[in-house]
Amino acid sequence: MPDTLPTYTCLLYDVRPDGVATITLNRPDVFNAFNDPQSYELQDALKQVARDARVRAVVLTGAGRAFCSGQDLKSATSGEKRSFYDSLHKRYNPIIRAMRALPKPIICRLNGVAAGAGCSLALACDAIVASAEASLIEVFINIGLVPDSGSSYFLPRLVGSLKAFELCALGSKVPADEALRLGLVNQVVPADQLDEAAYGLAARYASAPTKSIGLIKQMLNKSGAATLDQMLDYEALCQQIAGESEDYQEGVRAFAEKRKPAFKGQ
Repeated sequence: MPDTLPTYTCLLYDVRPDGVATITLNRPDVFNAFNDPQSYELQDALKQVARDARVRAVVLTGAGRAFCSGQDLKSATSGEKRSFYDSLHKRYNPIIRAMRALPKPIICRLNGVAAGAGCSLALACDAIVASAEASLIEVFINIGLVPDSGSSYFLPRLVGSLKAFELCALGSKVPADEALRLGLVNQVVPADQLDEAAYGLAARYASAPTKSIGLIKQMLNKSGAATLDQMLDYEALCQQIAGESEDYQEGVRAFAEKRKPAFKGQ
């Protein structure tokens, strides 16, 4: 467990007493667009929350008026020509893989626009609580690119292949209320209620059986490319692991004693 919180140049990082960590993309002057340092710092922050036993839920958000506007195009066009392939494998793909592998829930506090890789980043979270002023847009097509950072995986699973093609090929902006209707976000609230809603949900997850939450993430990740028989076997394996946890024992005791369980995430 780290004794001190890490400090970053492009992120803010904090851990609350209730076990909720907040990672804030902190380049508000460019709508939190990704440059190289922000990419690598986010990779590091995800490693921090993974190994910090105090952290049982994560809130991911952006500073200022935006969540994340994707790649910083000014940064990308300055200097020598870059390989898109190498950039994705070194900068963005490790972020998405770490988010999906993290055995703790990640709640996106969607405070503003999520565009391009920023949209992918939001969709890689386990839950999205959006401000009524927020929006998502697969903006890649507008500069002659294709979706990356996991959007081609997450989007059709959330909205279906026909709608996913439309959103990607037309670069259509999806306001928060439409995103809720399409199943792209879990909840939409007025901007002044965003913190209450996002941290209220995060606190609920932080007091839940963390090991079970992590196993649920693994199961849902696997189910997209598995057969029913494979999932039945995997469910049995995961249930055995959950059944050997301290939280399971506490849950059974609390049920018998007619009280609310006090889970410790173990």
